[in-house]
Amino acid sequence: MASIFSKIISGEIPSYKIAETDEFLAFLDINPNAKGHTLCIPKKEVNKIFELDEKTYLDLMSFSRKVALAIEKAIPCKRVGISVIGLEVPHVHVHLIPLNSMEDARFVNKESMTPEEFQNTVKAIKSYL
Repeated sequence: MASIFSKIISGEIPSYKIAETDEFLAFLDINPNAKGHTLCIPKKEVNKIFELDEKTYLDLMSFSRKVALAIEKAIPCKRVGISVIGLEVPHVHVHLIPLNSMEDARFVNKESMTPEEFQNTVKAIKSYL
């Protein structure tokens, strides 16, 4: 059965897309830790990050780096943190989270955003890509 991320890739489920290549997709997390919390995923559905072949792994990190640099310019924060946990969705995903404190890195405090705030965040980040 296709993961929710595969359904986002295929367009079955809408998302707030930040960046896309033939191999990868970056979109805002709909339940963000902080404004600008973005997920970077390979379009190929693979469960665990270390199951990716080495080239895809390195390319995913390079893609994630470009997105993180744009987030850091667009969203006021001390830095952009990276987390790869992957327990909630069986599809590799890199969390890029704007951080102002260690609390922002925990997955317990969530930011509430309106659709308009999501759209404005997408525009702001995309302007730096």
